[in-house]
Amino acid sequence: MFQMLYSLIRAIEPFLVPICFVSAWFLVMLLGWSLFSAIATARANAKRMHQIPCAYCVFFTNDPRLKCPVHPTRAMSEEAIDCGDFRS
Repeated sequence: MFQMLYSLIRAIEPFLVPICFVSAWFLVMLLGWSLFSAIATARANAKRMHQIPCAYCVFFTNDPRLKCPVHPTRAMSEEAIDCGDFRS
């Protein structure tokens, strides 16, 4: 049993270094792609959130209980990006 396992390991041994090399670089590239994707997603979300005009509106109260008396459910959310009642 061990003799057969030993001969199998000896047969695979020349291929282990290239396989490990390629898989290590594949994991590094996968990590880089994940980081790039996460940064791109966070940047897109930040850009979208900076389009919310509520903080500069005259109706904005900055009160956590009622942020906007005109549209209380839409205030400070993505729905408020194209608010028809926005006044600077």
